[in-house]
Amino acid sequence: MALPHRMAVESINPVPSAYMNTGEVLPDWLNKGDNAWQLTAVTFVGLQSMPGLVILFGSIVKKKWAVNSAFMSLYAFAATLLCWVTWAYKMSFGEWLLPMWGKAGTTLGYEFLLEQAKMPSTVHFYKNGTVESDAVEAMYGMADFVLFQFFFAAITLILLGGSVLGRMSFRAWMLFVPLWLALSYTVGAFSLWGGGFLWQWGVIDYAGGYVIHVSSGVAGFVAAFWVGPRLPKDRERFPPNNMLLMLTGAGLLWMGWSGFNGGAPFSANIISGLAVLNTHVCAATSLLTWTTLDVIFFGKPSVIGAVQGMMTGLVTITPAAGFVPGWAALIMGVLARSVPWWSMMWLHKHWSLLQDVDDTLGVFHTHAVAGCLGGVCVGLLADPTLCAYMDVPVTNSNGLLYGGNGGVQVLKQIVGALFIIGWNIVVTTLIIFAIGMVMPLRMSEEHLLVGDDAEHGEEAYALWGDGEKFDVGRHAPSTDSCEMDQSHHGPRPGLSVILHI
Repeated sequence: MALPHRMAVESINPVPSAYMNTGEVLPDWLNKGDNAWQLTAVTFVGLQSMPGLVILFGSIVKKKWAVNSAFMSLYAFAATLLCWVTWAYKMSFGEWLLPMWGKAGTTLGYEFLLEQAKMPSTVHFYKNGTVESDAVEAMYGMADFVLFQFFFAAITLILLGGSVLGRMSFRAWMLFVPLWLALSYTVGAFSLWGGGFLWQWGVIDYAGGYVIHVSSGVAGFVAAFWVGPRLPKDRERFPPNNMLLMLTGAGLLWMGWSGFNGGAPFSANIISGLAVLNTHVCAATSLLTWTTLDVIFFGKPSVIGAVQGMMTGLVTITPAAGFVPGWAALIMGVLARSVPWWSMMWLHKHWSLLQDVDDTLGVFHTHAVAGCLGGVCVGLLADPTLCAYMDVPVTNSNGLLYGGNGGVQVLKQIVGALFIIGWNIVVTTLIIFAIGMVMPLRMSEEHLLVGDDAEHGEEAYALWGDGEKFDVGRHAPSTDSCEMDQSHHGPRPGLSVILHI
């Protein structure tokens, strides 16, 4: 008796049809598990910015700056996407042009987006010209990779913006975003990830400790220096307008880091799980350490301090998440809280430069300092087995704790950080000067005094509060309200009052 057709197929090919690649939209190189996880990780990272940082930045600032702060993040997200697919992706991960830059080009053609994901310039050679490490490839399409790396670029610009909230002109910000993306971010990304000179030398940055966090922290500090400070009363009193929404944004940011570090191996492999666990261990340790120090030194546990501790833990583990064991993540969590806390609470008060520069959200401390710390920890604690699992371009790489080339790796990590710092100081300064020649960098004094209503004609809440200017002539009560008020209290001729609350 002849077998039914389905049974015959299964006896010939034991692989279920759901897992078979048949060409066209299911090419042989496509791994459905990797593809599904990468798209999931992409979504997690996207949620960190939209709505995570939009909510966090919009709620952690004074009421009069809530709309402006959230809108700066929203604009940076959208503008970065268009620039990314138009030219910036290939400058970061494309064909070699210079030791720090790839060749610019669009990624919008479907032929390119349906190819197997690959970074062509990441092939690494021995000194004799033979291949030491092949170019980085992934088992899914280029569209996944372009989108994943876009979210990294977008969050970098949004974090940078945290340094200049409360006074930078929105129009100047509109020019700053594409210029900084093209002239600064692409350099760090190609140099460290895309096959540039730091990648070829063996500097390790697992998921953006240098490319994202040191860049955003240093560039934000430089931009804040040139843009100038907020109004004195804003610097003296800048309370969050909504603590619960601030915690909501912080929670989205924390949970989104599962995709941030979990997607960095470009595969649904065992390193992904290790990296995610290390991420949360380090963040939790840092948060608890920061809170403990607040209680010891200031007598009260601070919610804002806890959020800062969470942030520094996430940033510190980022360059190392897939290269260190769990006990190292615990140690890094303690350091992630202690070193940035010291720089923010002690060094800031004793170094005039840090006092003079108005870094609104302290991005320099929570990102630049923590990112450098994490990068150095890679040089100290990177496990040789995990480095081999991750296929780092320079074989036999490891941290100082394990001997071997560890001392050289520490040197490499320090040089990598110094390059990112130096490049961002110079390029951010040039960009700011160029924009300043075209338009004012700061809002007008009137806009600085009023806030969102003056800059955007919109307000976050239908309430009047700290730092806002209320003009009864502009926001006149209704006729019925006036009549009711007069009936109870008598007429008040010539009513004209301005309240500075």
